[in-house]
Amino acid sequence: MTRTNEHGQPVGDAVDWTPRERPGPVTLVGRHVRVEPLTQAHRDGLWAVLGGPEAAALWTYLAEEPPASAQDLGQVIARREAAPGAQAFVVCRDGRPLGMASLMRIDAVHGSVEVGGIVLGRPLQRTTGSTEAMVLLARHVFDDLGYRRYEWKCDSLNEPSRRAAVRLGFVAEGRFRNALVHKGRNRDTDWFSITDADWPSVSAAYDAWLDEALDPDGRQRTSLGDLTRRAAAAS
Repeated sequence: MTRTNEHGQPVGDAVDWTPRERPGPVTLVGRHVRVEPLTQAHRDGLWAVLGGPEAAALWTYLAEEPPASAQDLGQVIARREAAPGAQAFVVCRDGRPLGMASLMRIDAVHGSVEVGGIVLGRPLQRTTGSTEAMVLLARHVFDDLGYRRYEWKCDSLNEPSRRAAVRLGFVAEGRFRNALVHKGRNRDTDWFSITDADWPSVSAAYDAWLDEALDPDGRQRTSLGDLTRRAAAAS
């Protein structure tokens, strides 16, 4: 039932809310991967999976150009470490750094944060560990920090990112046309979100997926996308 104010105008639901802590340099440990603060100590390991011509395609939709050397990658890391309103992370498996992501556009007053700047080396892509890294960050945002809104944004032409957002239970919210001039070309930006109201069912879907027995090749038998779609339908 829609609430109205003393003027008879419709208004939003009342919220018992206080500003939250900003995401900081925490370490998040899962069964398959470890998410920890990004530092220069990770540079050479990341260069092995994110550097060189064979990895250039991983950078197409990112703000950064593909690094031409380990020193260039060090500059990327330095900019991510110093970015205002963001916390940069590295994803490690068996002690080896294999990818990067950031919690960014942090709004602790209103409880909103975006996960972005995601670049995963090919050894991590399409593995249980790559999904678990995203789960660990989402759990930190909602369960540890108590945020209300978790965002995912991507170039509208980045179909793998769009699919990943939906698979992870993010809800499509629309397209911002001509949002950016990106590397000399137009970028329309697609917006997705998970809210605190969505989170319990999405979190349960993550639990069910991670608890599934693994195939011999180390991949999950159950589709996470199916689980998050069922969670959305049930909520």
